[in-house]
Amino acid sequence: METPPASGSLGWNRGTAVLVLLSFAMLIVSLDQYIVVVALPDIARDLGYSAQTLQAVISVYAVASAGFLLFGGRAADLLGRRRILATGLALYAWASLAGGLATSPGVLLAARAFQGLGGALVFPTTLALVNTTFTEGRARNRALGIWGGAGAAGLVIGVLLGGVLTQAFGWEAVFLVNVVLAVPALLLAFVVIPWDGEREKGRTFDLPGALSISLGVTLIVFSLVQGPGLGWLSPGILVSAAAGLLLIGAFVIIERRSDDPLMPPRLLSNPNLITGAVIAFMFMATFGSVLYFLSLYFQEVLGYDALQTGAGFVIPTALVVAGSTTAGPLVTRFGLRRTLSAALAVGAVGAVALGLAISPNGTYIGLVPGLVALSIGDGVVFTTMFIAAATGVSDRQQGIASGIASTASGVGAAVGLAVLVLVANAGLGGLSGEQLRIATAEGISTTLFVVAGGIGLTFLVALSRCPTPTGPVPAPVPYQTRRC
Repeated sequence: METPPASGSLGWNRGTAVLVLLSFAMLIVSLDQYIVVVALPDIARDLGYSAQTLQAVISVYAVASAGFLLFGGRAADLLGRRRILATGLALYAWASLAGGLATSPGVLLAARAFQGLGGALVFPTTLALVNTTFTEGRARNRALGIWGGAGAAGLVIGVLLGGVLTQAFGWEAVFLVNVVLAVPALLLAFVVIPWDGEREKGRTFDLPGALSISLGVTLIVFSLVQGPGLGWLSPGILVSAAAGLLLIGAFVIIERRSDDPLMPPRLLSNPNLITGAVIAFMFMATFGSVLYFLSLYFQEVLGYDALQTGAGFVIPTALVVAGSTTAGPLVTRFGLRRTLSAALAVGAVGAVALGLAISPNGTYIGLVPGLVALSIGDGVVFTTMFIAAATGVSDRQQGIASGIASTASGVGAAVGLAVLVLVANAGLGGLSGEQLRIATAEGISTTLFVVAGGIGLTFLVALSRCPTPTGPVPAPVPYQTRRC
């Protein structure tokens, strides 16, 4: 059952209105992870990016977003969730406008970084608001299914929409569309989301902890996404990785001495949250990386243009939405272990089928069976992992818990893409023309088999550490977990 609706003109349907807005906001930030993929060739031509620097258009968003998700979650808990949601949407809209008007590579990269920062505020805040608006159990599972459907669909719709907009209006449209989407969401936030109220007394922001973990994660993710291009032993990568590890070590020391730590030890003792975060990491390292390689296969091997590439994601989009929205009811009926395990098994089969279907002379029809299975698994797992992460967490800590889970997914995306790019690009050096096209197809095929292996490992995690909802846990009673 929903929590009692806040007073206002929306009356009894306040909870529904909140869920619609939060799902829409989640869709907006999810879109931008891949909406620029199809537009990259046009961006490179107009702004003068080289083959070595073009990937930064994607990676700078991932770096900024992953590094500040914990910061966003903590800010939502302490400063107010409506305030942080509005701030994130405003920053997102402003950065998108700057990106659409960019005339140089540096301006575009700065805009993408600020988009990532805006997303880092919006993502955990929407998740925390869903978890605090709906009671743990059937109602929250249903709500997270809708929210998760919007988020998972955004990843796929981004590629589809990017192709349509690039073909019709040019690459600038993939940025400017976010302004059209984010501004109405920002205005509605003040109408739909209840007032935050006064700040809770006695709680501090833990600024040293927030800064150390944000900068530490940012440097680690930077090393991961830039390592394949700059070289893993290059000075910049080694210094960034070392500094990131030192900052994370400093964060651990700061947290032990803090009176009000960013990540309370009791919160980290919740096995549901930890399991959800681990699965989120592995999900984005596997499922979350496939879109990039499919887009590459469509354009570089099959010779699709931007619009055809976008159209190739219509089927995955529909199935991801269907899987995500039905995940909540499935968890309520069958439990987390069964739902997660089944979805991961279907996803692994889909990845294998795609790996077998991808070839230099392959066809889209041949990809359909694998796309169907992978997309269904993708949608169900995306929602279910966040249901797991929210289980047994008090309302006052939902923001930071959401930040932990979303940070795990962001870092997982960076790690997965870094590793899989190495796999896909192995043996491509010095090739050109038809030889390069054939080798690219073979590399992507091998990558899909590696993805299937990673999903298999995630399956084992779900079997061995699957959390089960036990209802709200009153402080200061320790978290309890009943295995499926």
